[in-house]
Amino acid sequence: MIKIGIIIGSTRPGRNSEAVAKWVYEIAKQRDDAQFEIIDIADYKLPLLDEPIPPAMNQYSKDHTKAWAAKIGSMDAFIFVTPEYNHAPTGALKNAIDYIYAEWNNKAAGFVGFGSAGGVRAVEQLRQIMAELQIADVRAQVSLSLFTDFENFSVFKPAPHQADSVNAMVSQVVAWGSALKPLRS
Repeated sequence: MIKIGIIIGSTRPGRNSEAVAKWVYEIAKQRDDAQFEIIDIADYKLPLLDEPIPPAMNQYSKDHTKAWAAKIGSMDAFIFVTPEYNHAPTGALKNAIDYIYAEWNNKAAGFVGFGSAGGVRAVEQLRQIMAELQIADVRAQVSLSLFTDFENFSVFKPAPHQADSVNAMVSQVVAWGSALKPLRS
């Protein structure tokens, strides 16, 4: 059974990402074809790229980098939960992604974006980043609107149809994550 990390892509106080990630987790954990775990980038306290050697060299010197690399390395696939800040994913998420390299390779990813335009612009940028990391991103995605899936832009109350979007995306992540696993053996 593959392991899928649901990555909370924001560290901002009062963030909506945590509620969204927990919602995705509650839907996903009902499945019996994969194991799911929430991974909160805030827990790793990653400063702005403080490793002296580029990540592709796989020579991490900082304890926070080693812990982050071990967690990401233990996963077979990912679901990135990202708000959209200024038409992009958060700087904290980009920083966390850029910390390591090989631990991302030959895995699959799906996306849950949210914002005034459903987070689609942040997800489109993440798709380009995934290609460079050798991550196969799936077509299905979840786009949550601050206008219709949040009350007062802060209390997460997803429309009922959004659960179907989560299940479609997770099914693709499980299929691709399972297919790619032999490449890492």
